[in-house]
Amino acid sequence: MTQLQGASVLVVGASGGLGAPLAAALAGAGADLTLVARDEGRLRAAAPADAHVVALDVTAPGAPTAAVDAAVQRWGRLDGVVVAAGVVAFGPAEAVEEEVLRALLAVNTVAPVLLLAAASPHLLAAAEAGRDPFVLHVSAVTAEAPTAGMAAYSASKAALTAFDSAAGRELRKRRVRVVDARPPHTETGLAGRPIAGQAPHLQPGKDPAGVAARLVRALVEGERDLPAAAFDEVPTAG
Repeated sequence: MTQLQGASVLVVGASGGLGAPLAAALAGAGADLTLVARDEGRLRAAAPADAHVVALDVTAPGAPTAAVDAAVQRWGRLDGVVVAAGVVAFGPAEAVEEEVLRALLAVNTVAPVLLLAAASPHLLAAAEAGRDPFVLHVSAVTAEAPTAGMAAYSASKAALTAFDSAAGRELRKRRVRVVDARPPHTETGLAGRPIAGQAPHLQPGKDPAGVAARLVRALVEGERDLPAAAFDEVPTAG
């Protein structure tokens, strides 16, 4: 069992449709939070009391290190990293534009990888101190079931899941847990804000607060891999 009470946790994408309820659930479990997102106004509006708020675009050069440093400077340590930032695009595979592909990879793949790299020295120190450090990457069901009309997005998520699988085996030996979560469609509003294309008609998605609660339970209970089926218990939003 992982103790979240008093744990220093960095949450990236903390103003989003899943990041905000995740931050609230972590705060409810007693974590000391550093919350990162691009829009400071939305971030402050969503932030639980006592959270440290940092307005930052984690795709900018040096930003992952800056986010980690902000958490360590505020709380004196780092015990966990949660990455819930993401962008989506729709459209046929043969029509994907370079700018869109680079943006998908920057947010959905590169930023989470660099955040793990930047955080690793602090997480290894937490493990040496007897705590139970972790990295939680929120991927998507498309990582395990690539979806027609979302080929580039599916690739960006599948790449992150592949990284997590290998990194998790490496870091497990040093008592740092990497959690790869691939929830099904969730009503975060992301599909209505694509960076390219237009979402097809989608069936109602999962309740974001329920998904967030399931993710926090996974952290507490020591889980490492959460496929889409792990969220079957979460009700549909509405």
